[in-house]
Amino acid sequence: MFSRKLFYLIIILGIFTRFIKIDWGNGNFFHPDENNMAIAISQLSSTNLNPNFFAYGQFPLYLGYFTIRTLNIPNTFANSIYILRLYSALFSVLSVFVFYLIANKLSLADYSILFYIFCPGLIQLAHFGTTESLLVLIFLLNIYFSFKLKDKIDFNTLFLSGLINGIGVATKISALAFTFPIFVALFIYLISSKKRLITFASFFTFILIFLIFGLIFSPYNIIDFKNFLASMSYETGVANGSIPVFYTTQFKSTLPYIFQFRHIFPYALGLPVFVLSIFGLYFILNKKISRDWVIVLLSTLTYFIYFGQLYVKWTRFMSPLFFVFILLTALAISKIKIKTLKIILIIIACLPGIYFLSIYFQPDIRVSTSKWIESNLPANTTILSESGNVVNLPLTTKQYSTINYDFYDYDKQTLSNVIFNSDYIIVPSRRVFKNYSYPYYLHLFNGSLGFKEIKKFDGAFENAEETWSVFDRPTIRIYQKIFKLSKEDYEKLL
Repeated sequence: MFSRKLFYLIIILGIFTRFIKIDWGNGNFFHPDENNMAIAISQLSSTNLNPNFFAYGQFPLYLGYFTIRTLNIPNTFANSIYILRLYSALFSVLSVFVFYLIANKLSLADYSILFYIFCPGLIQLAHFGTTESLLVLIFLLNIYFSFKLKDKIDFNTLFLSGLINGIGVATKISALAFTFPIFVALFIYLISSKKRLITFASFFTFILIFLIFGLIFSPYNIIDFKNFLASMSYETGVANGSIPVFYTTQFKSTLPYIFQFRHIFPYALGLPVFVLSIFGLYFILNKKISRDWVIVLLSTLTYFIYFGQLYVKWTRFMSPLFFVFILLTALAISKIKIKTLKIILIIIACLPGIYFLSIYFQPDIRVSTSKWIESNLPANTTILSESGNVVNLPLTTKQYSTINYDFYDYDKQTLSNVIFNSDYIIVPSRRVFKNYSYPYYLHLFNGSLGFKEIKKFDGAFENAEETWSVFDRPTIRIYQKIFKLSKEDYEKLL
């Protein structure tokens, strides 16, 4: 178990990495998911607890709402955002301890927890007021509970696992997938003990408990079943690609499973952890695997097989799997006999997370861009930017005429008129040009449109899955008109 020094170190690092700059954005809120949840919370009242929002369950919404009521603070949109972020950070800190318990059960060295603490993807999710940190915690708790249930059916453990999974389902229906480790554990118990009656009774007891709590914590899934069903139908259509929406265009023609290994894991885990985990997998497959490792690998593989084949492949969908790469990395490093090399690899494995933390010590990149524009662009100029699922730059002055063109409704004649009248062009993120092969971007980037790049604010790796960067640190480009073409010439180019 924890030594006192390690315990304090975990607390300090966990809290620091998760809570530092929890108010990122400088008063602006750029993440659409937490915005949607905050809107739902701010609409709740003591007389109406129906959020009329079913992309998520009611548990995180009620948690936010009743916390606001308890603290006796105004139920505003901004307060809802910050409460959601505080809970997300808290759940992420709690998951640090659960991860340590899992790593300890697998006989991995204490330094493995450093890789978890400094995992870039988990640090990022802790700063988003969304459900991912809670869902990661629930999946880890299921892994930990399953370690116990595989050896002994204990009602307290069974009840806690049912309660936790009820919260999971009441947070997001897809959390049903998190129950798999419990079923694996019960199957292992059945094989080893031959106690069929106890096993099947435990199986149905677990299902009953988590369904009851799922309904208690998210009652309007049943009370307002029609709207719940309609929302689930829509979300399922978006997930499998049958309902095309502009914010999933990046996944068109992507390869299942391959995409995650190219555009998610190397970035969200950090390249050192991603590479070292491959060696860890090699080591574990070349020895007799313990039952605990069977639960971990089988549960994560099953999760990946299902979610990896979906049309949408957002980084957050893979976040429950980050821990297994970290465990494998710790295993790989434990095989190294040279102490100096081991220390070097431990430090290298933590560097991506330390680098990621640096963004929270700087002003939000969109705020910095806005200040630069207001200091360097002349007044009374026209700026062409992008609308859609890209939040507009928070310009504080009204001295500019900003046209936020909707590239998801592309029309070359309208666009040519806008370009003709624009003095500057801003590309606020990679979200459009990486997904749409419009001639507009080709000619903008090569200069034939008559604009020259005068400033670039570097955010994150643009080849990663786009939600890895566009919500909190997009790369922003500013172009100035150098020479003007006729409307007809612009239309020809477009």
